[in-house]
Amino acid sequence: MGSLSIWHWLIVLVIVLLVFGTKKLRNIGQDLGGAVKGFKDGMKEADGGADAASQQKISGHGQTIDGEAREKVEKTHS
Repeated sequence: MGSLSIWHWLIVLVIVLLVFGTKKLRNIGQDLGGAVKGFKDGMKEADGGADAASQQKISGHGQTIDGEAREKVEKTHS
């Protein structure tokens, strides 16, 4: 009773086609596809930039921690 059969989905599809028309639905599909493609391209660019930035942070990060550790040790011995 809670699930919809294939006939229910076909009726919904026919109603949507009648209300919006095939041309408008095609344009919506193209817009949605372009948005998804743009999102994927943006994620690839962000991952590429993040990899280079993370490598720089990792190499500089170890040096910063060592410097902070020396300061703390010097303060405790003073």
